[in-house]
Amino acid sequence: MRRDVLLLSLAAFASAASLRATDPLLPLIAAEYGASTGAASAAITAFALSYGLLQVVYGPLGDRFGRYRTIALASLVSAFGSAACAAAPGLDALVAARLVSGATIGALIPLSLAWIGDSFPYEGRQAVLARFMIGQMLGIAFGTAIAGWLAESFGWRAIFVVFAALFIVISALLALELGRNPLAGRHAAALSLAQSVRRMPRALRSSRLLLATVFAEGFLIFGPFAFVALSFQQRYAFGPGLAGTLLAAYAAGGLLYAGMARRAIARFGEPGLVAAGGAALALGYAGLAVSPWPVLATLCVAAVGSGYYMLHTTLQTKATEVAPEDRGSAIALFASALFLGQASGVWVAAGILDAAGVTPVFLSAALGLAALSLAFRMRLVSAARAPR
Repeated sequence: MRRDVLLLSLAAFASAASLRATDPLLPLIAAEYGASTGAASAAITAFALSYGLLQVVYGPLGDRFGRYRTIALASLVSAFGSAACAAAPGLDALVAARLVSGATIGALIPLSLAWIGDSFPYEGRQAVLARFMIGQMLGIAFGTAIAGWLAESFGWRAIFVVFAALFIVISALLALELGRNPLAGRHAAALSLAQSVRRMPRALRSSRLLLATVFAEGFLIFGPFAFVALSFQQRYAFGPGLAGTLLAAYAAGGLLYAGMARRAIARFGEPGLVAAGGAALALGYAGLAVSPWPVLATLCVAAVGSGYYMLHTTLQTKATEVAPEDRGSAIALFASALFLGQASGVWVAAGILDAAGVTPVFLSAALGLAALSLAFRMRLVSAARAPR
């Protein structure tokens, strides 16, 4: 992997780790603040909400000042949000700190995707994206496993101290790369910020169907996924450390796909990947809903991970090409739709959880994802058959 892409993958690692770190901590946070687990999940909703909303700002900022430079600065500012999470005196303060964290961390992965879209030809882009996303996969594993074990030894706040230090290191490395790699700073546009913002409606018009699809993806995958660690703790009486570690199977499933991405793309094409991804997602969530055995449930988590990356890298690749002249804005809207879908999904799932438990949450996800992947596959096949 090229050094410039590797550093972006490291930023994706930190972003994903911060996003998922709260999952195994929900019972501890709820107990400390005297709230239900559904109420404590507002910390997850707040992060995803601000992450999604701020994309309309980061896209134009990346267009104007350069994507790599904006990522470096956002990494530095993210350290302060993580420190605020560690110091939160109450649930409202934690939710506010997570809201701030999502707003700054929200720049890292989407602007990295846009930079890769600018720097690599379409034919090889999906393979580069798959390698870049290794950082995100490992971040999810780190964010859940280490957060859980640190919480058992030092309390749930410890992971946020680690994140604050990590973001400072990443910012310094990205700044060094800017100084020695002309390509890293090449893509600043000769546009004012106002001109970049005015491009948003054009990017929106050209990608409405794609944005609706990725919103549904975020809603159906990551809304329920926020409560997988909780289900392990409730159903199998696991502690947060073990529950978080088993969620690393999600990253393992994603890494399995990343390792065979180039061959799979060549053999099955995009419609085949979407079909396989949808099947893996539906089976994974159905298994999580009913499995009496933790080993089977862990395999289901891996199926969700591999299925997500099969589906999502296809969507990402389409997003980098749907509006080439407004790529930064298009990627920003794409990420906004994904995380607003996640925020909505967590909010809806939390209400179902407090009323009826996790089983109906997971079963609903299985059915919805089967329908979504089928509809998207049909759209891809139809587009491929349409006259050019």
